[in-house]
Amino acid sequence: MTGTEAKPVGADRGGALPGTGGPRPQLTLPTRRTAILVLVVLAVLVGFGTWAVYGSSWFRADKVSVSGNKVLTRQQIESAAAVPLDGPLISVDTGAVRKRLLKALPRIDQVDVERSWPHTIRVKVTERTASAVLKSGAKFTEVDAGGVRFATVDSAPHGVPLVQLTPDQSPSLRHFGTKTLLRAAIAVAADLPDSLDGQATAIRVRSYDGITVELSRGRSVMWGSAEQGARKAEVLSALLKAEPHASHYDVSAPTAPAASGS
Repeated sequence: MTGTEAKPVGADRGGALPGTGGPRPQLTLPTRRTAILVLVVLAVLVGFGTWAVYGSSWFRADKVSVSGNKVLTRQQIESAAAVPLDGPLISVDTGAVRKRLLKALPRIDQVDVERSWPHTIRVKVTERTASAVLKSGAKFTEVDAGGVRFATVDSAPHGVPLVQLTPDQSPSLRHFGTKTLLRAAIAVAADLPDSLDGQATAIRVRSYDGITVELSRGRSVMWGSAEQGARKAEVLSALLKAEPHASHYDVSAPTAPAASGS
């Protein structure tokens, strides 16, 4: 044995591990001054961003953009929306704008309201489409496929069938009531095939299962009840192609359709 002490295996004279190229680096924590400086910079950035969005004129709401409207005018939509202008764009409550539009304008079926930076509120509407009209005194009420009565107009829209209830005091009227018969007629109007767009002039309801659709050129369709509407529409489309010169079609029993007259 010699008087020298044995060194741990793998350590060199500098106390570093082999292959490290020198002593281990020492990690130092940021000084208090540096930390304070970082916090000050962050506070300035946050404050500037808040001022830019809420206090500056860079992101002010100063315009309303309207799209999707066909019957409603831009002025009607802007008035009902009542978007607060000249304030911060981010402060405009788009949900409240949407609620005001749906409440004030029943013709609107759906509406999207969103901010468009830096200055615009965009309003995109989808209007309801009339599937049928009801006579209301000297005026007409438009009804969509869901049965929603959304507008009263002076004249019936072209190509939209007029619902006519003629049940007198039949058992159907006493049993189902006027509202149910109206809903049945509107359902029939909504189920008519696309090939008949603009050709249905009236939907006559004599009873729950006695609904007739009057078509242009003196033609008529015995529809029966409002049940199996999609199937009846499919059968009627085929029947119209097979018997284009007929004047009367019967799809009240879709498994046994018929056509007659010429």
